[in-house]
Amino acid sequence: MRPIWSGAISFGLVTIPIKVVPATESHDISFRQIHTADGGRIRYRKVCEIDGQELRQDEIVRGYETATGTLIPVTDEDLDGLPLPTAKAIEIVAFVPAASIDPIQIGASYYLAATETVSAKPYELLRRALERSSKVAVAKFAMRDRERLGLLRVKDDVIILHAMRWPDEIRASSYVPVPEVEVSEEEVDAAVRLTESLSGVALEEMHDGYRAALEEVIAAKTGTGTLPESSGEAPAASAEVVDLMAMLEQSVQDAKTSRHSDAGTVHPLPTKRASGAKASDGKKPAVKKTAAKSPRRTA
Repeated sequence: MRPIWSGAISFGLVTIPIKVVPATESHDISFRQIHTADGGRIRYRKVCEIDGQELRQDEIVRGYETATGTLIPVTDEDLDGLPLPTAKAIEIVAFVPAASIDPIQIGASYYLAATETVSAKPYELLRRALERSSKVAVAKFAMRDRERLGLLRVKDDVIILHAMRWPDEIRASSYVPVPEVEVSEEEVDAAVRLTESLSGVALEEMHDGYRAALEEVIAAKTGTGTLPESSGEAPAASAEVVDLMAMLEQSVQDAKTSRHSDAGTVHPLPTKRASGAKASDGKKPAVKKTAAKSPRRTA
């Protein structure tokens, strides 16, 4: 696979020359835009708004727009000259427990390959250190016109680099409204039993059903297949008060029945109980006491 970046891992005073290759690939089906009247392809051309000329890629450079609307050109030479120690190095700055990393920060993934025979031993040293310490390495590196935060870990004897979002790029969750509802301990226990009944799913056996159905549609359109049968309309959301316990217990039974099938039938759980509703045993739902919440911050 063709490398997308070459540099080195900076591990204290140890330098490990590496090449970076993508660890993931997209299997999405691409569409083109066409004219509905005659099926003609719709194309986007890069045209200068001053002289109206269509431009080649080698005639285009980056430009930063100021607050006054002035465009300032920024060339590759300008970026290559930035005084960044991470321009050609993945600089490890800390080793932390994997559990301390919030998954919301993790982005694209890359495999790191040792480039030379001389880099094999320090590469193996870092790999073994990561495995034995049961930690991950937090690093900084520059790629695609910006400095990034990264995470190094080991998978199948290969060091993986995960691009990460900077902490200030994560929006505060306090702006998301949290419903105030009453949930009984019996309902929580039933929900936990449902999570246990849905455990043990092999992720490597999961597949993209939407893409498979879309391929059948395309095959039918090209005359090499038939249209898939419609699954019907999705049930409309309802605000009707339902018996949560009954639905949870039925969901557990459904999950057990379909445990060895490709996909189980799990009923959607209502997110809110109507005010004053009773539990299935006729008793008022128990309210779990929690510490008083501090007032939420507003924007």
